[in-house]
Amino acid sequence: MNITVYLGAFEGKDASLKQAVREIGTWIGASGNALVYGGSKSGLMGEIAESVLQAGGTVTGVEPKFFMDAELQYDNLTELIVTKDMTERKTKMIELGDAFIAFPGGTGTLEEISEVMSKVSLKQLDAPCILYNLNGYYDSLKALLAHMIEMGLSTPERQQGICFADSLEEIKQIINRY
Repeated sequence: MNITVYLGAFEGKDASLKQAVREIGTWIGASGNALVYGGSKSGLMGEIAESVLQAGGTVTGVEPKFFMDAELQYDNLTELIVTKDMTERKTKMIELGDAFIAFPGGTGTLEEISEVMSKVSLKQLDAPCILYNLNGYYDSLKALLAHMIEMGLSTPERQQGICFADSLEEIKQIINRY
C-alpha cells in the first residue's frame, strides 16, 4: 500500500514530533508499505524519508521543480518525481496514494490534506484520510468540522471518511479497516 504522508519541512519546537514521525516512517518501511511524500530533505519531511529507507522500505518523493532548483530534494529516494508546480504535485500525490495521513505541519500540510478531505467527503476518493492528532494538534480542526455539522453546512455522512488518530496504533487500525 502506498501511504501518502503530508508534513512540514520544519522540525517544529516539540521534540516528540521528530520521534513520532520516525515511528511512522519505521512502521511504513518495516510493514511492507511504501511512502509517498513531498520529496524534501529538510525538517520532518527528511526524517520520515530517512526512517522509511532505514527500515528497508521504498520512498517516492514528489517535488516541484522550483524546490529542485533550490536543491531541497532528498537525494537517496527510491523514486523522485519532478512536477512543474504545487498543483501538479498535489494531484500526483493523491494519484499515487492508497491512504493519506496529515502529520502536524504548516499551511502547506493543511492545504494538501484539505483537498483529500474534500475528495473523500464527495466520494471522489475511497481511501482513509487520517489527521494525526498528536498531542491534540488537530483538536481545533476537529471542533471546526463538528461545528460545520452543527450549523447544517456539512453532515456526518459527508465527513465519514475523515478520521482523527491520537497514536500510531490508531492510524494502523484505521488503515487496516480499509
